[in-house]
Amino acid sequence: MKANRVATSLFAFILALFIGVGPALALRTSSAVPPPTPVASASLVDINTATKDQLKALPGIGDVYAQKIIDGRPYAMKTQLKSRGIVPAATYDKIASLIIAKKPAKTGK
Repeated sequence: MKANRVATSLFAFILALFIGVGPALALRTSSAVPPPTPVASASLVDINTATKDQLKALPGIGDVYAQKIIDGRPYAMKTQLKSRGIVPAATYDKIASLIIAKKPAKTGK
């Protein structure tokens, strides 16, 4: 009877050990996958200075929308593409993370 209790206690200890270590091992192996890298600002398309071809490279932007973007310049904020009706909301949602609107440099006269 005493041997049975020892075996049960030993089994419980080993089970608790695996339950406690299991999640730690899972976290350790999953951390080997690097997190996604944010888009570098250098790769963002500036809607105030981009060429027609650069704009057309954006998803959902063809000749017509690219020309509308160029004709609507300058933009203080990229959200003006949507608020001014330059592109539809669905198209804006596709490109919002790919564009910026840098303020045009002021010329000193």
